[in-house]
Amino acid sequence: MMEKILIIGGGASGMAAAIAASQNGARQVTLLERQARVGKKLAATGNGRCNLTNLEASVRRYHGADPRFAAPVLRDYPPERVLAFFSSLGLQTVTEYGGRVYPRSDHAGSVLDVLRLGLERENITLLTGCAAEAMRRSAEGFTVTAGERGFDADKLILACGGCAGGKLGGVMDGYVLAASLGHSRTALYPALTPLRTAPDYPRALKGIRVDARVRLRKGERVLAQARGDVLFTDTGLSGTAVFEISRAAAGETGLTAELCLFDAPEETLFDDLCARRARWGALEANRILTGAAQSRVGQMLCRYAGISGGAAAETLTDAQLHALAQAMCAFRLPVTGASGFEAAQVTAGGLRTSEFDPETLQSRIVPGLYACGELLDIDGDCGGFNLQWAWASGLRAGELR
Repeated sequence: MMEKILIIGGGASGMAAAIAASQNGARQVTLLERQARVGKKLAATGNGRCNLTNLEASVRRYHGADPRFAAPVLRDYPPERVLAFFSSLGLQTVTEYGGRVYPRSDHAGSVLDVLRLGLERENITLLTGCAAEAMRRSAEGFTVTAGERGFDADKLILACGGCAGGKLGGVMDGYVLAASLGHSRTALYPALTPLRTAPDYPRALKGIRVDARVRLRKGERVLAQARGDVLFTDTGLSGTAVFEISRAAAGETGLTAELCLFDAPEETLFDDLCARRARWGALEANRILTGAAQSRVGQMLCRYAGISGGAAAETLTDAQLHALAQAMCAFRLPVTGASGFEAAQVTAGGLRTSEFDPETLQSRIVPGLYACGELLDIDGDCGGFNLQWAWASGLRAGELR
């Protein structure tokens, strides 16, 4: 008799788990997905490009109550092995800066296409538009109810994802289902999400993208920092560097985002500004950064430093140029909070990892129950680390050890 495996959740980790579980031909695998199609959230990752892993993945890039929980899975399924899995499905990839790996097509649809092909196996049944509503443990295994349908399984894998990105399928289902069998979770909060700031300056720069070093400060204490892409929005700051530091903003007040837009010492910048004053003295004062910064960014920095456009650059005092040089190194915006789960890419927090075996991802409370992906209290930095965890943990759970 074939062993019946039921997987709840058709996201990244659930699809990986289904394909891995099906490789044992003595198993019949059923994958339930509440959305009309699998992988909806995956299709939106990496701005539609799908940053599917990062070659620099290690435990230090992950967070949670106990990030070390991820170590055995990352050891056995490093990025190279995950890429070998995708290569076996036909996907070709390219590696970009910082170890980020993308499909060669530069389109997330290619990743979804090969995963869907991988699910087209005789011993895999895929049911979409089928939301698991309840489950119970019996002497024979598990029974899961989805609407008017019931499913029996010998073993069960929870791959429901987190509650981030509700429009793309983020839900609380996995936490509720796990709780019904005795599992608990840590507090949940949005990670890899934009920061809301005082609107004056960002609103004037809406849509402009810059490369910057960003520090999240509480007073003069630095809570987190990152370097990379920053996007100004009408409500604050977004972009990869901002996502990197956003988890440190959860539950905090009195924060400031500090942007270093020019990677040079303040005195060097002051000397350059003095040279500009001497060379282009007739230029409007608020255009003194012409050629050094995007025009709106340059004018915004001048306004921040108290320099208006009415006078000529030659009238600027050394004190004003020092203030501008300081703004170029440390442009500070009061942070009013992190955006919520709807805007977040990842959920921080999740099922308590102490209740699962890190080697197998099997429950220590309910034998035969496994969990993987974002549902667990493991989240990664921006740059492909969260999908690396999704694939690796899904493949490990799918072994059903």
